[in-house]
Amino acid sequence: MNAAALSARYRTAFVTGASTGLGLAFTEMLLGNGVEVWGTSRDLKRLPQRDKFHAVALDLGNGEEAERAFLAADQAAAGFDLVINNAGFGAFGSFAHTDFSLWEEQFRVMLVNTARLSSLALRGMLSRRRGALVNISSIAGEFGMPYQATYNAIKAGLSALNESLMYELTETGVVVLDFRPGDYRTDFEGSVRRPTQDSALAADPIHSNRMARAWKAFVGMMESGPPPAHAAESLRRALLRGRSGTVRTGRFFQARLGPFLARFGSLALRRRIQEKYFGL
Repeated sequence: MNAAALSARYRTAFVTGASTGLGLAFTEMLLGNGVEVWGTSRDLKRLPQRDKFHAVALDLGNGEEAERAFLAADQAAAGFDLVINNAGFGAFGSFAHTDFSLWEEQFRVMLVNTARLSSLALRGMLSRRRGALVNISSIAGEFGMPYQATYNAIKAGLSALNESLMYELTETGVVVLDFRPGDYRTDFEGSVRRPTQDSALAADPIHSNRMARAWKAFVGMMESGPPPAHAAESLRRALLRGRSGTVRTGRFFQARLGPFLARFGSLALRRRIQEKYFGL
């Protein structure tokens, strides 16, 4: 289908985390298809300067401020036909040996306040009886990565939220997409927070070595993934279908073979595969 097909369905879009990675790829895809985009970042200087693009300062660390920023943008756009909740951050460390304030922040930013924006977006869409909400979860919600426990839990939580909303919004004219990307070459690993671990971990060479092997595997996985434009094209096709559902995208194992194993394989088999892959 040509570019006009997407913009005919989605006139305006709101994209969080639009300055880099998948968020930037989604933004460029939408702009290239004639959709007017309001894109967010904590730092406006990092956002692109393009026709039909509106930069929005938004920090998901503060739910009330994020809500005000969204509502102001929604008013300026006369309502969003498409909202993509993509913003977030990675953190790598031992769950037990990292100060819990980091995990709490990650939950607040990526789950609590993403759900908050989802609620706001849906109110407007339901009043107009049209629109699409896309929450970017992850294949990590199905295949958890070691030393990224809260990231995995958050992504699984977003998938559960999306699944529930699909039932609630049947026959309303509003679409919900649970978009589950695998690893993409976005330099996500370069921005992952690696907090100082407490002294108990430093004194345990076995645990430290396992953690180092897991990090090496994670970086290699990210660096060898497809380009972000691949994920944007997967999203474009899903949006054109115009129906709620789950979209898995990425390399063949993550998008095809992994889900097959998740459905038909045992939990023990899945754990053995993960342990072997991450050198555990």
